[in-house]
Amino acid sequence: MMRDARDGSDRDGLDRSRLGLALDAAGLGEFEWDLGRRVFVVSERMAAITGMAPGELLVDDNDPLATYVHPDDRAITRARRREALKSGDVFDVTFRMVPTPGAPQRWLRMAGIVSRSESGRPSAITGIVEDISKTRLEDDQRQALMVELDHRVKNVLAAVQALAVQTAKRTTSLDAFLTTFSGRLKAMASANELLTAARWRGAAIDHLAAAELGAIAPGQTSWEGPELFLTPRAANALSLALHELATNAVKFGALSVETGHVHVRWTARPAGGFELTWTESGGPTVQPPTRHGFGSTLLEQVTGRELNGDAAVEYPPAGVLVRLRAGAQAMADRPDVVPDVPGQRVTETVATSVGPASLRGARVLIVEDAVLLALELETGLSEAGAEVIGPAYELEEAMALLDRPIDAAVLDANLNGRSVTPVAEVLSQRNIPFVFATGYGETGGAPGGFEAPVIRKPYDVTQVAAAVAELLSKI
Repeated sequence: MMRDARDGSDRDGLDRSRLGLALDAAGLGEFEWDLGRRVFVVSERMAAITGMAPGELLVDDNDPLATYVHPDDRAITRARRREALKSGDVFDVTFRMVPTPGAPQRWLRMAGIVSRSESGRPSAITGIVEDISKTRLEDDQRQALMVELDHRVKNVLAAVQALAVQTAKRTTSLDAFLTTFSGRLKAMASANELLTAARWRGAAIDHLAAAELGAIAPGQTSWEGPELFLTPRAANALSLALHELATNAVKFGALSVETGHVHVRWTARPAGGFELTWTESGGPTVQPPTRHGFGSTLLEQVTGRELNGDAAVEYPPAGVLVRLRAGAQAMADRPDVVPDVPGQRVTETVATSVGPASLRGARVLIVEDAVLLALELETGLSEAGAEVIGPAYELEEAMALLDRPIDAAVLDANLNGRSVTPVAEVLSQRNIPFVFATGYGETGGAPGGFEAPVIRKPYDVTQVAAAVAELLSKI
């Protein structure tokens, strides 16, 4: 019997040791509150978490934590405890501790089980304490990010609405509106992609220039200047300005002929800010415009104000000359994360003299999880003469359609949170060309590292059709 008693004592000690290791691993501290004796027992682990003295604490006012709980949280803490003692078995509450000068706010979670006598009266509470300050900080940061995201989305939607209204007022046909508005929308998307890659800390001028000019008339555009970063507001403004200038250059200026050239150069201003010069040469003889459209308004008014500077447009016969000056408020510090210089775009964002692409007889698979976009693609590719396969909205749908005869495919990179890679791999193995039409920006190239063209959302369906037609012409 003596041996059995000792063995039991040894097992109890082993169990307590294992419990202690588990509490240490979980970062928890334990306590016991003897309601009859009015004694609150603080363990060493709880003392380390809360700063309370370890050992037995006499409780005269039925609130052993009164001096440790933040004044604003004392009422809820007491109410939860009263509820548990009155009719419950579990006591669980989250509260802030009294702040320490110069130290971050600390949050604790206290949870315990109520023990009761045979008569049902509460006799003790045994439980644990956990420091959840890090989790609460992450939750607060996440909430702040959601609020900021909501603010930015509303600003973007308001800007898009304004662009649509102003563009509509100054165009005479639906086709002209769609072409102009789509180009301006894509300019905003390009700036947004760069800002997202830099966690909305800023965008470099050379990245904006590369995004707007990189695929327009290859070999006819160049840009140079020091590494300067703009605030999100200034980056959007400059992106739109470069887009408007490029659009005009392609339609009427230096980029409307093969001999023309556009050179962009920027320098830092001594008092802060920058000065950017857009110079056209080798194009048709320039004459001042007889009317001012919304593009001119963007350059002369919006861009100047958004950049806290000014804009000046000159029309010498040799080529359009534009000077944009920005104030110090437009500048941002170099972000911690700087994306690579964007690669060339797959398709141009401005109207050209080339007619609509023909996909007559081509069997084109559409994989897109956004129903409205899928319908738009289906309509646009069908009008170009294609036989549409799908659309497939889910990965499984797309995989099931791969057994059908397919000449080319248009793939979204992400299907309701799942990668389209399995579809792309099968197409690649079968030497079936495909293009990515996606909102996911990867400045290093196509998603998944595939050798495939990429068209960034938002896009014009004619761009997608042109990209597919170009792929099929190489087979």
